[in-house]
Amino acid sequence: MDNAIHINLKLFATLASKTPNNAESFPLQAGTTVAQVLAKLNIAPEKAKLIFVNGLKQSYDYRLQDGDRLGIFPPVGGG
Repeated sequence: MDNAIHINLKLFATLASKTPNNAESFPLQAGTTVAQVLAKLNIAPEKAKLIFVNGLKQSYDYRLQDGDRLGIFPPVGGG
């Protein structure tokens, strides 16, 4: 993969079952967005409520950088 980057991917709660084996060094094309990662993992955008990159809340159109830590949380119910 030319222009390859690697991120640390962490899926939480009900999304954890979609975690790939290589999540600690997940390969992507440079310039990949969070939305493209969701599509690659077959996660519908409405199933990914909170997106954190390096501990900061980000949007679906954030372009990931080499070494980023991406955390994805599903909607949380309760009350």
